[in-house]
Amino acid sequence: MKILTEHESKKLLAEYGIPVTREAVASNKEDALLLARKIKFPVAMKISSPDITHKNAAGCVLLDVGAQDVRAAFGTIVANAKKHAPNARTDGVLIQEMVPRGTEIVIGIKYDSQFGYAVMFGLGGVFIEVIDAVSFRIVPLAKRDAIEMTEEIRGRPILAGCNMGAIVDAILKVSEMAAKENILELDINPLIACERGVVAVDARAVIRGPP
Repeated sequence: MKILTEHESKKLLAEYGIPVTREAVASNKEDALLLARKIKFPVAMKISSPDITHKNAAGCVLLDVGAQDVRAAFGTIVANAKKHAPNARTDGVLIQEMVPRGTEIVIGIKYDSQFGYAVMFGLGGVFIEVIDAVSFRIVPLAKRDAIEMTEEIRGRPILAGCNMGAIVDAILKVSEMAAKENILELDINPLIACERGVVAVDARAVIRGPP
């Protein structure tokens, strides 16, 4: 089993045509500043590690970072990561574009030894815990299955104004991934949806393979 970093997970999503944020991993403070300038300020900065799942809780995510704060933010994130998980594997700090506001949704893959792969779709952010707004389907999915998943969740009106075609397309692409890749688990959380489309802001994949 191998846990992918957020950046590695998003590369896999991009291979299937799922929109992801513009980003790159910086190994030091100077690289962070150079990459942030290319991506355009302000940026989001996160620890890049397969071993730190809850980056926010670990103090390893900083948002809306400006040019004057990148170096300090890099140091803060690395220090917090070492404090939270001294033995965690890290490959630097992820420099990521800030995404405009939208509706947070979640799409994932779950594997069960009895039933095989299932795709999960739901509302993200506070809604996933407050109203448990999720739906599941066994792979493979047809377009009608994906549409029904978006229609049957609790809190469906929250998606008003979102590009439903883009959401359905993302669900179908995740279903395709489940059928073709050695994925044990995938969480795209959040996938930001708006009128223009969707973009994966965070993702975590676990695949079969060496650690």
